[in-house]
Amino acid sequence: MSTSKTIKSALISVFHKDGLEPIVQKLNKLNVTIYSTGGTEKFIKELGIDVIPVEDITSYPSILGGRVKTLHPKVFGGILNRQDHKGDVAEMKEYNIPQLDLVIVDLYPFEKTVASGASEEEIVEKIDIGGISLIRASAKNFKDTFTVSSMEQYDDFLEILSEGKGETSMKQRKKFASKSFNISSHYDTAIFNYFNEDEVVFKASETTSKVLRYGENPHQKGYFFGDLNAMFDKLHGKELSYNNLLDIDAAVNLMNEFIGEDPTFAVLKHNNACGFAQRNSTKQAYLDALAGDPVSAFGGVLISNREIDAETAAEIHQLFCEVVIAPSYSDEALKTLKGKKNRVLLIQKSTELPIQNVRTALNGLLVQDKDSKTDTLEGLTYVTSKKPSEAELKDLLFASKICKHTKSNTIVFTKNNQLLASGTGQTSRVDALNQAIEKAKNFGFDLNGAVMASDAFFPFPDCVEIADKAGIKSVIQPGGSIKDQLSIDYCNANNLSMVMTGTRHFKH
Repeated sequence: MSTSKTIKSALISVFHKDGLEPIVQKLNKLNVTIYSTGGTEKFIKELGIDVIPVEDITSYPSILGGRVKTLHPKVFGGILNRQDHKGDVAEMKEYNIPQLDLVIVDLYPFEKTVASGASEEEIVEKIDIGGISLIRASAKNFKDTFTVSSMEQYDDFLEILSEGKGETSMKQRKKFASKSFNISSHYDTAIFNYFNEDEVVFKASETTSKVLRYGENPHQKGYFFGDLNAMFDKLHGKELSYNNLLDIDAAVNLMNEFIGEDPTFAVLKHNNACGFAQRNSTKQAYLDALAGDPVSAFGGVLISNREIDAETAAEIHQLFCEVVIAPSYSDEALKTLKGKKNRVLLIQKSTELPIQNVRTALNGLLVQDKDSKTDTLEGLTYVTSKKPSEAELKDLLFASKICKHTKSNTIVFTKNNQLLASGTGQTSRVDALNQAIEKAKNFGFDLNGAVMASDAFFPFPDCVEIADKAGIKSVIQPGGSIKDQLSIDYCNANNLSMVMTGTRHFKH
């Protein structure tokens, strides 16, 4: 039996009617019998095209406020019958079931309704029953039935319809069946995640994807699943890479700690801040952030919490950087920054980020709640005889925010709302500390009067001793070591202040 099928009849019942008219017109020209329901039926009639109400097939009206329209053996029989199966063919005749070669059905906008803040009653009414059943049925029977399950497929289907003059191939039907199961599974996942409150189950579905140039390295394939357009307006530059996206993610999460504060600028490299400063102007914030590590800044990602003006742009333009992110840019700034054709310029939109982190591990996934806790003044415990000054407290909390977003083990030094140096991703806290001290010296920073933040407790007092000798005067750390008192004793004996947060901020 030929795998080619000619569409002679169609069931059309859609929520979204934009783009449907050309398809209906083409089906009419091909003398396809059209069945429909409700609003779609009215839409087709208003085009002056003959349409048969589904009620004429089922001998039942739409009931229960429209909840039941197409759920009937004569509808599903017309979709699910196997045209090369003698028993099916006989039953179709016996029960006078019309053949349905094409099903154009989409789903109620469940996710949009949830996102709109609608009531539970409204949300529940947007759980499609008939639509998803029709889609699954016709996709299952792709050998005989063509399924169009989204308005996003209208253009492609119209092209197939026009080129084949109503004739479709097995390959085409199977491809659209695959699209249908993608849509139906995504829909069910969204519904489950809305209802789920206590089951420890991981279900995720992302239908928007982007093929990247490559992964971390050129020999690796890379993809991004998500909607970048919802997060950024891209104004200029080359396509974003896998590594760009990792750095951008780190930059956005770090700068979210400083939304609404004074002009703040960060320079990131390999997911860590190598420069960070908060000042009275965006230009000065950038210059002081760059001073933190002008070597690592080469090829980095820059982010600001304020509009980038012409003066700041002129300074940035002197640096080779991959990406610049800001809530806005002045016209003159854009003109300057667009001077490098590959430099990516992004406007960050106000978008909620995921509340969970997900990564592959072994033969499965690791899922955790995002580290959404930020250390605050109210949460500090003062454990030493000497208390930090008001200026030191500001620097301690400033350092803590940066430390939270830096790879473990990490030590961060700040002074006057500027990152002086950090030790990142080290296998011991002492190594991280020594790395930070060396970097500060290399870039000419005086650590006298600076403060230190640690992402986890000090197992021994050696770190506070080394920091003290480098000029550090105040320390912020989670605490929790069985030897905390040894670090406290050292601070008391050497006129250092220390506060504990009670919260560890490992970032592996």
